[in-house]
Amino acid sequence: MFANINKTRIFFDINGAGFVPDGEKLKEKPVCFVLHGGPGGTHAYFKPYLDDLTEEIQLVYIDNRGSGFSATGPQSSYNLENNVEDIEELRKYLGLGKIWVLGHSYGGTVAMNYALKYQDNLEGLILATTTASYRFMDKAKKFVEKNGTDEQKRVADILFNGAFESQEQLTYYFEVMEPLYSRDHASANNDQPKLKINRSYEAINEGFGGFLKELDITGRLSTITVPSLVIAGRHDWITPIEESEIIASELPNSKFLLLEESSHSVMKDETNKLNSTILGFVKKTRS
Repeated sequence: MFANINKTRIFFDINGAGFVPDGEKLKEKPVCFVLHGGPGGTHAYFKPYLDDLTEEIQLVYIDNRGSGFSATGPQSSYNLENNVEDIEELRKYLGLGKIWVLGHSYGGTVAMNYALKYQDNLEGLILATTTASYRFMDKAKKFVEKNGTDEQKRVADILFNGAFESQEQLTYYFEVMEPLYSRDHASANNDQPKLKINRSYEAINEGFGGFLKELDITGRLSTITVPSLVIAGRHDWITPIEESEIIASELPNSKFLLLEESSHSVMKDETNKLNSTILGFVKKTRS
């Protein structure tokens, strides 16, 4: 489905019913916008890992402008401010009141910035392996320099310089770096064909080569008072544990979860524990 909003065309996909029988009445589920990473990723990598959440939550997957099925535009338009405004305009387009926002990686950065501007429209936040500051990049560079293969070091350098030249080159980057992103990358249950994901190299270049180098909302997070679940992966190389610890320490109404067997792709590495914790958190805050 598509929404023509904020001078672009945004793709969204809804998973789960909005109302379910509850005795003699229909109970309305909370709605959660699911924001992908990158910049330049797509909603596709969440599937099917979050499906169990639809027992209690209606999920709205979104592709950022320029990514996935959403419309393209000038590279300069693929910025944090537009990503935030696109979320708000989609909320209004769908006629929704307060929503939850689940942001993974860069999606968590978008979620926090959304909360800083539109907190009154939120029920709560779920922030998975994300960052609030440009400082994550230096930590990730040091990790790759110490632990990466020669090829991983080479392609990571392209990422940190925002210098991808094609979608094919970006696809190759993720193939090389997959062992760092997921602890589960080589397991038997991943023998199924890999999804062909339409990532945007222009969007990731705009982020890593531009605005992410100036990102810093630490010191402002204390103004976000909605219930917030902050999730870190023990083996996360690109947004390491301390990034999530900083976020959790500054958010006044937060719970922190460390997934011991996960890297950056927590939804893939520890699917069941992630989903059960999210469901428990949302139920508790709404009870």
